[in-house]
Amino acid sequence: MSDEVILTVEGLNRIMEELDYLKGKKRREVAQRIKRALEFGDISENSEYIDAKNEQAFVEGRIALLEKLLRNASLIDDENIRTDVVSVGTTVKIKDLDFDEECKYTIVGSAEANPSANRISNESPVGKGLLGKSPGEVVEISVPAGVARYRIIEVSK
Repeated sequence: MSDEVILTVEGLNRIMEELDYLKGKKRREVAQRIKRALEFGDISENSEYIDAKNEQAFVEGRIALLEKLLRNASLIDDENIRTDVVSVGTTVKIKDLDFDEECKYTIVGSAEANPSANRISNESPVGKGLLGKSPGEVVEISVPAGVARYRIIEVSK
């Protein structure tokens, strides 16, 4: 299994901004919290110290994860995105044939997926089912609730 992480330019920028924040401002804030907590004395029962150390562990873990994502990143080149088929980096407008509703999704790598913002992973059942399909096609996709039927209306960048 590959560790490759597919990212759009927007996703790459978001990860880099978060990493800069965590390595700079957030690390300094946590270090200050630890320093203040140490001034209270005995650390064995110092909840402020324990909480600050837990936050430090979380921040360092998040930094390690983001750095790994960046090391394994495969950037989607906007110039090479085709709009005749659904692919990672495209926005697809579909019609749910069972509920007679239209919606738009942007297909992204799993690291950028955010269903509440209509950004679905290429590895999700719907994302995987839409990949490679063209406008006008009807696709049937197995989802946890059964089988969903969609007509692809439009593919765009």
